[in-house]
Amino acid sequence: MDNLNTRLIHGLVSYSDGLELQNRTVANILAGQETDTIFLLEHEPVYTIGRLRDQSSLQSAASLPHPVFETNRGGQATYHGPGQLVGYPILDLNPRGRDLHLHLRLIEDALIAACADLGVGAGRRDGMTGVWVEDRKLASIGVGVRKWISMHGFAINVTRESLPPFLSITPCGLAGVSMTCLEAESSVPVTMTDATGMIAKHLRSRFT
Repeated sequence: MDNLNTRLIHGLVSYSDGLELQNRTVANILAGQETDTIFLLEHEPVYTIGRLRDQSSLQSAASLPHPVFETNRGGQATYHGPGQLVGYPILDLNPRGRDLHLHLRLIEDALIAACADLGVGAGRRDGMTGVWVEDRKLASIGVGVRKWISMHGFAINVTRESLPPFLSITPCGLAGVSMTCLEAESSVPVTMTDATGMIAKHLRSRFT
């Protein structure tokens, strides 16, 4: 677990390309051709939702301002786009005890610690996965595994640019929840570069 790679991908990545990157990395780890890797990136604007019978969290899907991608993660609708940092920890959970609950908590821990270093007092809410500032949701987390290799991960809103598209859906199926971002909550200026560096540091400290 001491050979963890952190890869920052520059430029906007389509959701389908991001999913292909994850699938390829999972296959390579299973084949012993690649080591654990955390990808950090920004997506092209897209709404995603798990393969659910109830997709009402998309509200009026036909009139959404950006495309919808049905994906193999769990959960209701969310948005990805510029100004939001997405992290995909592709990790072998076999030597980590095959503990998906612990995996989720470590991601939350890393994001909360990074937020504190960026001037934001964030935390958890009982019974709700993710990172919050009081009753405002700052980061969403949704993971999956394939033969105990983790996929998907987190999305944390960094700049105000990331927020308006959430108004067209019911984020994560949580009616009445407002989304927020580091830029709006921090007591000091926060850039995407600042957030990426700090979050990468705290992820490495928990998963190396």
